[in-house]
Amino acid sequence: MVDVWVHSQASADLLAEHRFRRMIVGNVAAAGIWNDVREIYDLVIHNASSGRGGEMAYREVFLEGARMMALHQPRALKLFISSTSVYGQTQGEMVTEESPAEPASATGRILREAENAALAAGAIIVRSSGIYGPKRGVLFEKFRKGEAIIEGNGSRWINQIHQRDLVAALLHLIKRGEVGQIYNATDDTPVTYRDYYAWCSDFLQKPMPPFGPVNLKRKRGLTNKRVSNAKLRATGWSPQYPSFREGLAADDHSPK
Repeated sequence: MVDVWVHSQASADLLAEHRFRRMIVGNVAAAGIWNDVREIYDLVIHNASSGRGGEMAYREVFLEGARMMALHQPRALKLFISSTSVYGQTQGEMVTEESPAEPASATGRILREAENAALAAGAIIVRSSGIYGPKRGVLFEKFRKGEAIIEGNGSRWINQIHQRDLVAALLHLIKRGEVGQIYNATDDTPVTYRDYYAWCSDFLQKPMPPFGPVNLKRKRGLTNKRVSNAKLRATGWSPQYPSFREGLAADDHSPK
């Protein structure tokens, strides 16, 4: 049986239809709640969200959450879900788990600190690229609603993974992952913004979005890199959707 921990009652209500053994509601950084969780788990997956918060939220959710997980569940197999945003590269480089992960943003640096805390406790780190899937996908929804802008000349790279492939990667790493290791979870096909929206334009039979200035005020910083999934693939995992094209088509986003 599975226990689930969510931050708010609203999140708990969204999951009410699922049959979890126990629903824990509260701040993952709260020592009091951890003290009330007396179970010794075989597996703990830290897959929290900052809720669009800034540095304080990142420090609570990711860094303190990782430390609490390590302190209270020392014997569990631990997976810590991080982000490929920790790679700060800006020249379109191909990055692997061996590449420098030196983010320029404060939130990115906190996330790296949280990774290190989890690694010190023997966790497996999963760096996920941008997640999309049914009812989820910021870029596609912006395009469909006519709100998309191609920033600059559109040559910046996008790295994505379908939510089903991310779930499959986590299940795979529970069995095949090596503790203390980092794995990039992303599809096979990085794509530029210009090419992404060109495909969306053809698929939805809508005009291309306009070009506009580059947004330099991103919470996780402005990066431009291509993320490799070769290490994860070498363990025997492969994505069901090798690119966003197959993933969006499978989600049946027909023209409206």
